[in-house]
Amino acid sequence: MHDLRDATAALSALTARTSDAALDAETPCDRSVAWLLDHIAGLSLAFTLAATKTRSDLIDRPPTPSEVALDPDWRRVIPERLDTLAEAWRAPEAWEGTTRVGGVDLPAAVAATVALDELVLHGWDLAVATGSPFAVAPADLDVVHDFVLESAAPGAPRDGIFGPVVAVAADAPRLDRVLGLAGRDPGWEPGRS
Repeated sequence: MHDLRDATAALSALTARTSDAALDAETPCDRSVAWLLDHIAGLSLAFTLAATKTRSDLIDRPPTPSEVALDPDWRRVIPERLDTLAEAWRAPEAWEGTTRVGGVDLPAAVAATVALDELVLHGWDLAVATGSPFAVAPADLDVVHDFVLESAAPGAPRDGIFGPVVAVAADAPRLDRVLGLAGRDPGWEPGRS
């Protein structure tokens, strides 16, 4: 079991620092900040349902975030959903058996790892898109590193999960190496192709 509270707290803080003026800004996801925030709101709810093993349309299909669907009260909604997500995965039974998220059945422990991966990677996406500082708890970075490293193995499925691996120097900071394995350019900046 790993605790999602550090990652959800970091993402909540980033959300609080995001201005309305930044909603149209581009992100490393090739989408707007508003789209990314709507995605974070949706994944927080979906992975909470996965932890509680609650059946819902939200976990029976892949997410469909949209700039126009972002809740007008997103500054309150997203942190609340992130807190609920972290709390749901603190229950030992959340880690037992199988669950469903994004239309895929998988072991509950794997779903928790995917949730942490989403929180860390999209936290970084939001931070660089808005010019905010970003740090990842070392234990969280360990879990996400192992997950993206496995996905970068030859023949591992990446479609719809990660982009092609981005080459990063072997002596680069660990977060940069994780980002590269996940298909992100650690040097990404808004407006740079």
